Amino acid sequence: MTKKQQNKITPKISAADLKKLAITQSEYNQIVELLGRTPSPLELGIFGSLWSEHCGYKHSKPLLKIFKNNHPRVLTNESEENAGAVDIGNNLAIVMKIESHNHPSAIEPTEGAATAIGGIIRDIFSMGARPIALLNSLRFGNPDNPKNRYLMNGVISGISNYGNCIGIPNIGGELFFSKTYDKNPIVNAMCVGIVTKQDMTKSTAGTPGNLIILAGSTTGRDGIHGASGLASQNMDGDDTLRPAVQVGNPFMEKKLIESCLEAIQSGKIIGMQDLGAAGLTSATVDLVSKDNIGFKIDLSRVFLREESMTPYEIMLSESQERMIMVINPTDLIEITGIFEKWDVDISVIGETIPQPNAVIYDKKEKLLDLPINTLTSTPTYQFPTRKPKWLTKNQEYKLKNIPINSKSPAKTLLSLLASPNISSKKHVYQQYDHQVLTNTVIGPGSDAAILRIKNTKTGLAFSTDGNSKYCYLNPFHGGAIAVAEACRNLSTIGATPIAITDCLNFGNPEDPDIYYQLKKCISGISTASNKLNVPVISGNVSLYNANEEDNIFPTPIIGALGILDNINNRVTNGFKNNNSIVILIGDSKISQISSSLAGSEYLDKFYGKIMGNPQINLDKELAVQTVCRSAIQRGIIESAHDCSDGGLLVCLAESCIIGNTGFRNTIQIPKRWDFGLFGEQQSRIVVSINKKDITEFEKICNDFQVNWCTIGTTGGDSLTISSLMDIPVSQLAEAWKTHP
Repeated sequence: MTKKQQNKITPKISAADLKKLAITQSEYNQIVELLGRTPSPLELGIFGSLWSEHCGYKHSKPLLKIFKNNHPRVLTNESEENAGAVDIGNNLAIVMKIESHNHPSAIEPTEGAATAIGGIIRDIFSMGARPIALLNSLRFGNPDNPKNRYLMNGVISGISNYGNCIGIPNIGGELFFSKTYDKNPIVNAMCVGIVTKQDMTKSTAGTPGNLIILAGSTTGRDGIHGASGLASQNMDGDDTLRPAVQVGNPFMEKKLIESCLEAIQSGKIIGMQDLGAAGLTSATVDLVSKDNIGFKIDLSRVFLREESMTPYEIMLSESQERMIMVINPTDLIEITGIFEKWDVDISVIGETIPQPNAVIYDKKEKLLDLPINTLTSTPTYQFPTRKPKWLTKNQEYKLKNIPINSKSPAKTLLSLLASPNISSKKHVYQQYDHQVLTNTVIGPGSDAAILRIKNTKTGLAFSTDGNSKYCYLNPFHGGAIAVAEACRNLSTIGATPIAITDCLNFGNPEDPDIYYQLKKCISGISTASNKLNVPVISGNVSLYNANEEDNIFPTPIIGALGILDNINNRVTNGFKNNNSIVILIGDSKISQISSSLAGSEYLDKFYGKIMGNPQINLDKELAVQTVCRSAIQRGIIESAHDCSDGGLLVCLAESCIIGNTGFRNTIQIPKRWDFGLFGEQQSRIVVSINKKDITEFEKICNDFQVNWCTIGTTGGDSLTISSLMDIPVSQLAEAWKTHP
C-alpha cells in the first residue's frame, strides 16, 4: 500500500481503542487492505490479539531465526509446538518451557504469578507429558520499598499456592533485586514434563471433518486484552488493566491434567492446544494454521461463567484451565466418558473444514469468515542497530582506579553475604513443596536441582540463571554468560547439559538501544548454545517491560536441562570432610584483574556503580565444565560450587556454610584483595578433593588444557584468609541467612 493509498483510508476507530489493542495506525491500515473494508469490532479484536507482540513476536521473530535446534536429541520444532521436547534415551522424552507473566504480576501479583504456573503447566501436558517439576526466576525492585515488597510477597504466594495445590514439586529457581525492576517485576515460570515418545501429542488439527472440543473451566470476562493491552505495550502505571489479569483454579487444573493425559493415552486425541494468550482465538487459529485447513465454531456452545457475554468477550477471554482438543467424530463417546470420569466439562464447539478460513457462528448467525492466512500475516519489524555511546563509556570505565574498599575484608564479606542478591533464599523456597511425587534428590538451595527417574539409574538436573547487569554492560557476552552459568550449575553437580529454554525479558523494542540489546543478547545466547552443544528447544519473549522512569535492564533467563547417567555420581556445594584439598578450576592463581569487577555485586553494593565490560571465553568455559564433570564421574570430587555472584570468597563462604566446615587458604592473596576475592571472572569452579586424588585430577586438567590451582584446605570451624580474616562459620551462616 502506497502512502497515498494509506492516506485515503478513513479509520472508524479511535486512537485510544487502537492503543488498547496494541495496534498502530499503520497496522490498522494493513488490516483494512487485507480485508478490503473496515473490520468489525470482533474482527479487529481478533487481529489485535494475534498481531500483538505477545502472540505475534513482531519485533523478535526475525531475530529468533538464528537459533538452531537440529540437534539429534531434539524432537520438536520450537515454532510449531507448545513446548520443546528432547530425547533422554530409554524411549523417554523431557518436555520443557519457560515463559513470562511479568505484566499481570505487576498489576495483581498473586493471581498473575499463580496463572503463570497454571499456563506453563498446560503447555507441558498439552503435549502428552506428565508435569514433574516447576522452577522459576524472579526479579523485583529494592525490597525496602513497600510496593516492591508487596509485589514480591504476592508473587511468591501465588506460585506456592498454585503449585502446592496442584501437587507438582517446585525444585529450584532464583531471586534477584534491583531498582531497574521497580513496579515491573520479572516473573518467569518453568515447567518440566516426562513422556514416552510414542505418547507425545502435537498442536495440530489433522484433516477436515474432525471435531473441535473445548474442555475445562467455564469462560468468563477475566483476561480480556491480556495479550494485546497488557503484555504487548508499556503499562504506564495504568491500574485500569487489572481486569486483564486472569484468575486461576489449581484444583480444576489438576483434574484437567489427569483427564487430558488419560485421553491422550487412549490414542484418540489428534491434537491439543491450551487456551493461553488470546484464549479461544489463538488456540483455534494455531491448531489449523499448521495444516492449511480451517475451522467452524459456534460460540453458543461455549460454557459461560457470566451471562450476556458478547462474541468479542468469548473469543478474547483468557479464562484459565481450558483446553482445545481435536478428535475423530467416531471417538466422541469414549472421550466424553473419560472427561465425565474426572468431572471435567467438555463441549463440541465446532469442526475442522477444508477451506483455510476461520468461521465463527453464534447459533445460526455467521459472525466472521476470514482466511487464516490474513490472521497469521503478523507484520514484523527489524531496525538497524548501533552500539549506544553510553554503553561504550560504561565499558571503558577505569575499574583499576576504584579505591580499595574502606571496610575490612571480613566486614565486606559479611555484608555481601547478607545482601538480598546473595543471602540464602530459604525463606522463599520453604514455602514451596519440593518433595511431592518423591522424585526430588537435590532440591532448592543448590547450584542445580536433581530428580530421579524411578526404576532407573538416570537423574535429571535443572537450573535457571541470568544476570541482567552483565547484559546491560555487554549484551552479547551477557547473553552467552547466561547460558554458560546455567550449564555450569548443572556441571558442578555432575550432570551433562543437553538442552535449554529461554525467556527474553526486555524493554521497549522500538527504542534503538533496547533493540540493540535484544539482538546482541540473542546472538550471544545462540553462540553459547552452539559452543556448549545445548540446543534452544523452547522459549518466550516478553517485551515492553518498563516503569514510569525507564526500561528494565535486559534480562534473558535460561532454564537448563542436564542428565546424569548414574544418579549416584553426583555432588553438592558444601565441603564434606576435613583436610580436603580445595582447588580453583579455571585459574592458575587468584587473579587481581580489575576487569573482574565488571557488573559485580561488590561494585554495585559498595560503590553504587554498574560499570565495566564483562567477558567470557566459551572455549575455556566448555573445557572447565568438562573437567569438572569428568572428575565427578570418576568419583574424585567431594564438593563443587560455581564461582559466580560475589566472587571467589562468597563461593568459599557458601561452601563452608552448607557443609558446616571451615577453610584455610594456602595460596598468596593479591594486594588488591578486592579484585581477587570479590571479582566475578567467568569459567571458574571451586572443588574439594582428597589428597590422594591430586595426581589423577591433574591428569584430567592436562587432558583438557585447563588451568587450576590449590587454594587451601578444609577443616576447623572458621573461614581463614591469611591475616585478612578469621570468621567462625556460624557467623558466616548468621549473615547469609539474613533475608529482606
